Amino acid sequence: MRFMRLKEVMNVTGLSRSSIYNFMAEGTFPKSVPLGGRAVAWVEDEVQEWMEAKLIERATSLN
Repeated sequence: MRFMRLKEVMNVTGLSRSSIYNFMAEGTFPKSVPLGGRAVAWVEDEVQEWMEAKLIERATSLN
């Protein structure tokens, strides 16, 4: 298991900071994990699964 900080999540997903937090508030993006103080991170596998789900969603919507 590996943690990803916000900049890496933004780079990997192509989402902006505000989009990530908006999707989290909607419950459609993985929640961050508090690391202590003001530091948070995301579980890499959860972010990857979210991206894979988006690809599946796209494929099923094209049919």
